[in-house]
Amino acid sequence: MSEVNGAPARGGALRFATARPRLTLLIALVVTALAVFAGGGVADRMGSGGWEDPDSTSAYAMKALEREFPASQPNLLLLVDSGRAGVDDPQVAAQAQRLAERLAAEPGITGVGSYWQTGSPALRSEDGREALIAARIEGDEKTAGETLERMASAFRGTHGPVEVSVGGPVAVRHEMQVIIQDDLLRAELIALPVTLVLLVMVFGSAVAALLPLGIGIVAILGTNAVLRGLTEFTDVSVFAMNLTTALGLGLAIDYALFVVRRFREELAAGAGTGAAVATTLRTAGRTVLFSALTVAVSLAAMLVFPQYFLRSFAYAGIAVVLLAAAAALILLPAALLLLGHRVNALDLRRLFGRRPGRAAGAGWGRMAALVMRRAPLFAVGTAAGLVLLGLPFLGVKFGTADDRQLPSSAESRVVQDHLRDGFPGSPGGGLEVLAEGRASAAQYAEYRDRIAGLPGVLRVDGPVTSGTYAYFSVQPEGEAVGEETQRLVRDLRAEAAPFDTSVTGAAAVLVDSKDAIADRLPWAVGIVVVVTLLLVFLLSGSVLIPIQAVVLNALSLTAMFGAMVWVFQDGHLSGLLGFTPTGDIETTLPVLMFCVAFGLSMDYGVFLLSRIKEEYDTTGDHEHAIRFGLQRTGGLITAAAVILAVVMVAIGTSRVTNTKMLGLGVALAVVMDAMVVRSLLVPAVMRLTGRATWWAPAPLRALHARFGLSEGEIPAPAPEPRVAPELEPAVRS
Repeated sequence: MSEVNGAPARGGALRFATARPRLTLLIALVVTALAVFAGGGVADRMGSGGWEDPDSTSAYAMKALEREFPASQPNLLLLVDSGRAGVDDPQVAAQAQRLAERLAAEPGITGVGSYWQTGSPALRSEDGREALIAARIEGDEKTAGETLERMASAFRGTHGPVEVSVGGPVAVRHEMQVIIQDDLLRAELIALPVTLVLLVMVFGSAVAALLPLGIGIVAILGTNAVLRGLTEFTDVSVFAMNLTTALGLGLAIDYALFVVRRFREELAAGAGTGAAVATTLRTAGRTVLFSALTVAVSLAAMLVFPQYFLRSFAYAGIAVVLLAAAAALILLPAALLLLGHRVNALDLRRLFGRRPGRAAGAGWGRMAALVMRRAPLFAVGTAAGLVLLGLPFLGVKFGTADDRQLPSSAESRVVQDHLRDGFPGSPGGGLEVLAEGRASAAQYAEYRDRIAGLPGVLRVDGPVTSGTYAYFSVQPEGEAVGEETQRLVRDLRAEAAPFDTSVTGAAAVLVDSKDAIADRLPWAVGIVVVVTLLLVFLLSGSVLIPIQAVVLNALSLTAMFGAMVWVFQDGHLSGLLGFTPTGDIETTLPVLMFCVAFGLSMDYGVFLLSRIKEEYDTTGDHEHAIRFGLQRTGGLITAAAVILAVVMVAIGTSRVTNTKMLGLGVALAVVMDAMVVRSLLVPAVMRLTGRATWWAPAPLRALHARFGLSEGEIPAPAPEPRVAPELEPAVRS
């Protein structure tokens, strides 16, 4: 077994890193360079959909209609603006016919139709100035996006007497993908320098500040390579790139903060470099491992859902968490071994008005003492305040993402706005009923008359037949995905027919997505809760602490869920934040935000509890351990939360509403957890539960003694080689 200056280093990779630190860092540099190459262009291979259940009846009907009736499922729209001439002007009609013929001749285009071919009033604006050419681009999301890129510029713009704009679902998805990539680059350019400044303020030393940032960059680049590999086998949402950046920087910085801070504490206490690394790995390293496991479990819960939008966040999140933890536990110790006391070099604290050597954490210790003296007041008041902040979520309405996710200036959004405001009916809100099996004209007519009589039906067109397939187009009276239209979907599915039927359309996709989430949500929550209880028990050896952790973490999310509805559903602050409220929340977003925010809350919870447990095991003094734990970790947790919040807010500057909601919502949850729950609620509740906090029945105590993680004894380090005095600055945090 290799040693870190006399202290055994366990684990193959860790043994190698501590025995060969220079070689470890060189290998890491090479692997990171390969990851840059492997992950290049990953966003171009990702999709921008994934909100639907691929195994649902609506998905089945959609695929069948695409195959048998491609003209029934147009995903490309050319909005033809004739100006004052009107769409029925002969010159306008002739030009539009030429455009339709050119479009039909494009490779990968099928099912071309237009107002000038069909005369359908649904394809003509009410003022008579605009009309539509509709078509279907064949292939999956990636293929359709490439086809759109190739041909869109040839149709966009002025053509004789008409002006053409490109829209439709394919254009919306493609434009969303491009905007997300641009916004992500801007977020990184904002977050990285601000994060570096904050790290310098936390550590003082520029050298120490660069270490967490380096770990974050390694985690992000490695995750991009993992996602690039996954795109070869499964669909991955481009939205997951935002989580990769946020967690890559946030968690890697959290873990590195914890490790570097403990290492500097050990150095300040007089330990040599090797002993300091050994102690750090056995204490802070254990905490980082537990934290990574709890966050990964929270994110892994999204794998139970069928929507690839949610599954993509699980792929990205698990990869970035594990890579961040691995880098913090392997690469960082290697760097610290080489740096030694030079980790404190380039002290810049005077630039920020801070004096080296000033006692840290005293304020947090006084706060903990105050909270424990008034524990009932703080516990009840804080919990009640958090519940009140979450009350708006009781009015949540679930919907589906559409073009209004995009900024109002986006071309595909402009086209859809024109359809909403100027065309009859509810564009994009129609339902299609697929009929399979042979039937007579009389049977089709009788079925059409029956569904036309259902509540909420405005008009029924069809059937359009092809062999043993037929479909009916149903125009609802209500909004495209409103409650009335969702009820109509269920009524259509319940209506008896002499042939097999299945219903699709925006409202049907939403109904199936809600059902899929409702069916699997108990499993996801159960996985998160059960595994969290187990991991926190292995960390603490207590029965009560895991229960407290789950309940208090849930409370920390209430402000996020309340704000989600109050701001993004109801539209408060929409002008300031620059988005269009739709009156509902995309169905998958609360699940995603719960898994991400719960995992991050556990991250901070593990940091605090591990330090309290370490001190309690040493002294046996419950209140002293709480005060000591908050004193030693309060500033660290707050700094980590502020840094992560900065990253999430940078993500929240996105012009895509769902990304904005994810970034700002999780930032709020992180800040509330670190500054309210960990600072006030946790010490108050632990003071009220007293020494019973650490109780466990005898069988569980035996289980923890055998399988739980404890610090263990750290062998005394061997004498170290003398270091030149100029490399040992007297910097003490």
